[in-house]
Amino acid sequence: MAIVKPFRGLRPPKEIVKQLASRPYDVLNSTEARSEAKGNPYSLLHVTKAEIDLEQGIDEHSEAVYQKVVENFNLFRNNGWLKQDDVEKLYIYAQTMQGRTQYGIVGCCHIDDYFNNVIKKHELTRKDKEDDRMIHVRITNANVEPVFFSYPSNNELDGIISSYVSLHDPVYDFVAEDGFGHHFWIIDDKVLINRIVEIFRDDIPGLYVADGHHRTAAAARVGLEKKSNNPMHNGTEEYNYFMAVIFPDNQLKIIDYNRVVKDLNGLSDIEFLAKLSETFNIQNKGSEIYKPCCLHNFSLYLGGNWYSLTAKEGFYNNNDPIGVLDVTILSNLILGPVLNITDLRTSKRIDFIGGIRGLGELKSRVDSGEMKAAFALFPVSMQQLIDIADSGNIMPPKTTWFEPKLRSGLVVHLLD
Repeated sequence: MAIVKPFRGLRPPKEIVKQLASRPYDVLNSTEARSEAKGNPYSLLHVTKAEIDLEQGIDEHSEAVYQKVVENFNLFRNNGWLKQDDVEKLYIYAQTMQGRTQYGIVGCCHIDDYFNNVIKKHELTRKDKEDDRMIHVRITNANVEPVFFSYPSNNELDGIISSYVSLHDPVYDFVAEDGFGHHFWIIDDKVLINRIVEIFRDDIPGLYVADGHHRTAAAARVGLEKKSNNPMHNGTEEYNYFMAVIFPDNQLKIIDYNRVVKDLNGLSDIEFLAKLSETFNIQNKGSEIYKPCCLHNFSLYLGGNWYSLTAKEGFYNNNDPIGVLDVTILSNLILGPVLNITDLRTSKRIDFIGGIRGLGELKSRVDSGEMKAAFALFPVSMQQLIDIADSGNIMPPKTTWFEPKLRSGLVVHLLD
């Protein structure tokens, strides 16, 4: 069963929360972060991507950047832009996108649950990215950004959250520049907090990493490191826990995660389509954008035309939770054997585009000449993610894209 506990959050004053809350460090590059934080001293990007305050082009993993992280984090605290709550609390963080709102509980999870697989993963992590986030956690002694978890929906928890938000005004409530709403409540009723903790402990069999595998791994590894370095360790220390926002699985929506490729591995357009016809039923949809209609149906943009590609039965395995994924089908039938793109993590001939950018982004990348072809996929379902995580399997790279992203800075967790 899952351990979730309250904590003394470090939070911004209401007056500056909209300016301080920022997108996660890994969804924008240094140039974009520099532009986004320009003229805004409150932006948490000064802490999560501190290279924006140093010379253009500096290595974001350099010692100078890490020193700037500490300097800026201390500045935020000394200026009162982040203040710690007096007692441990749980929080509710809700997000609204396109008229749909999802409600998550903000609390701390235990590092043991990560290592014991109570917190279940569906992606592999890269050590270099883990190491970078570990340094960030070490030097700030904090989880500055939350991770994004899901739990099997629970009627009592749903009722508690629904009742609480209907009876209390949010302490933060704003619409970010991307049009998404962010709403935040503080739960300071000890009886209610204890009941929420009990439900997770007794009734929730596990948690699922939705977004933030590298941050999760880094936070857990730092906790383990602190434990091993503390001869007086007794298990009650705050470093045994890390911050997460945990949403019920039935409120989350995964959107498509698409691919663009630089070349056709020496094939002409006609030769490429002929190869695809061996394993796909192909329909030319003309110049109007075509969106995949269902599982195993893909859209291809090539030479100014959109095509519907439907995988032929017998060329994928319906009984394999990985083999049945559309990202696997695309790799096994097109990217690997036809285009010779075999390692999605390292190949320079492929790029990935979150569906939040729309299929028009695929078209523009190809029309500009930067890319040769684009593939749009039908999104993975939460049930597919859960089935794979429960089976101990790992999804292929760049399979899931959750939107909206959590805003960083609404609350920070200190490790002492």
